[in-house]
Amino acid sequence: MATRWTGGFFSSHDLPGRKDCVKSSRCVNGLQGAEQNMKFHRISVRCGAMLTPIAALSVMFVVGGCTSWTPWSVRSQSPEPDEPAQRRTRLVGDLAGPYGLHLVRLEGIGLVTGLRGTGSDPHPSPQRDVLFSEMQVRGVKHPEAVLASPNTALVIVRGILPPGIQKGDHFDIEIRIPSRDETTSLRGGFLLETRLTEMRVLGGQIREGNVLAVAEGPLMVDPSASDKDNKVLLGRARILGGGTARKDRKLILALKPHMQSVRNSAAIEAAVNRRFHNYNRGIKIGMARAKEDDYVDLAIHPRYRDNIQRYVQVVKATALRETEAEQIERLGSLEKQLLDPVTSEQAALQLEAIGRKAIDVLKQGAKSEDPEVRFYAGEALAYLDDTAAVEPLADAARNQPAFRVFALAALGAMQDFAAYDQLRGLLDSNSAETRYGAFRALWTMNSSDPLVRGESLDGQFNYHILKTQGPPMIHLTRTRLPEIVLFGGDQRFRGEMALEAGNQILVTSTKPGEVSVAKFAVHEADQKRLVSDRVDEVIRAVVELGGTYPDIVQVLQEAKAKGALDTRLEVDALPKAGRTYDRVAKDAESEERPASPLPDLFSRDGGLWGGSDHEPNEAPKEDDSAEKPGPAKGFLARIMGRSRSE
Repeated sequence: MATRWTGGFFSSHDLPGRKDCVKSSRCVNGLQGAEQNMKFHRISVRCGAMLTPIAALSVMFVVGGCTSWTPWSVRSQSPEPDEPAQRRTRLVGDLAGPYGLHLVRLEGIGLVTGLRGTGSDPHPSPQRDVLFSEMQVRGVKHPEAVLASPNTALVIVRGILPPGIQKGDHFDIEIRIPSRDETTSLRGGFLLETRLTEMRVLGGQIREGNVLAVAEGPLMVDPSASDKDNKVLLGRARILGGGTARKDRKLILALKPHMQSVRNSAAIEAAVNRRFHNYNRGIKIGMARAKEDDYVDLAIHPRYRDNIQRYVQVVKATALRETEAEQIERLGSLEKQLLDPVTSEQAALQLEAIGRKAIDVLKQGAKSEDPEVRFYAGEALAYLDDTAAVEPLADAARNQPAFRVFALAALGAMQDFAAYDQLRGLLDSNSAETRYGAFRALWTMNSSDPLVRGESLDGQFNYHILKTQGPPMIHLTRTRLPEIVLFGGDQRFRGEMALEAGNQILVTSTKPGEVSVAKFAVHEADQKRLVSDRVDEVIRAVVELGGTYPDIVQVLQEAKAKGALDTRLEVDALPKAGRTYDRVAKDAESEERPASPLPDLFSRDGGLWGGSDHEPNEAPKEDDSAEKPGPAKGFLARIMGRSRSE
């Protein structure tokens, strides 16, 4: 059961270690008795408060008066064995940790319409009561009759709010019929606007939290599902980008309990703002804002909008305070760590946190003979928008599957023509995931670029035709947003075919080179379009007759299954994280996994939808240059990570 969420940030009373006292007149003292070998809890002392002579003398002896202290000013008498001789620089992560990176699960009860007699009148239940009340609030006339119609169905609507989502952003929605419901299929249905909240069942009744999002749109059901095959999948569907957030999800840096003070909070704000800032109407503003003594608000820097996890890592690696001499000394130490594959990743993060003063050191890493060192140095350089990042990252995207997803995301974060040129070349690759990953990175870099801009067909899905030199391919999405990408414009259907596009549209071949697209709907005149066998023309004809994105997916899926489409058809061919990288070192059999966070640009929302196409312990194949016949799987069977036999 989902837990309560307070809008993505702690309230001042939720943070651990919160003390009810006057901050402006508080002195936080850390006392350590060496002889007793024990720790005292922090105490609050009002400046000028009356103390007994013995107590006053004790405080003056230990701390030298009523003064506040900062954690970095207190040093242990015995340094750790591994601690270097020089003073260790305190980082933001030593004082605070991020909050707001968890997934927020939402749920609602919705009504699906447009079914062709496959719906049902829902059984009495708390879910039915919720939907009935919602219909009354919205002014629906005769809600009992609407629910009893065989063309409607009560459904459970679920979604996940990812970290950092902003008001108005879209996310995927999952639809399911309740258990023991008599609805037989959701195909062709449309979800009416549904409010999504965090929900709990208390005392036999459903209790709702605040409305955090709404969901609406056409349902996409597995085209291969039928009464005889995969019947369960007929009661499951999804709406790509069907959810719309109503509130921002904020990130905060929560100070650790023993580090909470106004001074520490202000120090974190100053450190982050020295490194990260943005402009609002020409005014320079920092990304951090100290709200209380126990947490700091953290805005998302635009360069990291598609890789929030990395942004948080870099913020945590930012120095709290450091003189020029200390920074020069640390740069020398980090250079040695960068050139060692074992410590390269963490060194690159700290160098990226230093900023442009660390570029020369990172460039040395980008010239290393070790592919791992080159990649980590190039990744950090990319987020500093330096051209030296392009060559090592492009090489990693082509030749190192373990680093491909991170390399493409980093290239997409740059505003550099050399990065654009390399991504453009990757569109012609034989690898499906490299081609589509390059497309997504280019679109992120500049969505208005004529090469990848595409168009919106009837406002339902994004449609792109790319003029590429590689083998023809059609790519469909199952996450984030409905999208069709044609790699090569002159792709055609072959031979005789009879395909369904939803409940009302049929696509059939009439003669060589000609295809009929016809719509048959109750209480409507029949409509028909004759087009050529080009995939582009058929797609546009289906949309012109009222077809939706799920209808197009069904046509392409059926055509591929029946041998009427020679083109390679791919679904979410995204570069994957978690692949093994064989480090050429002392142990030839040792395997290392890159620990860079998976960019949001290539995420799959695996926590809700069942993960990737590979089993958790299965190492993805590195050579995906050719289309491989696999076990029979439907479109949504792949989405849920289930085969037909399941």
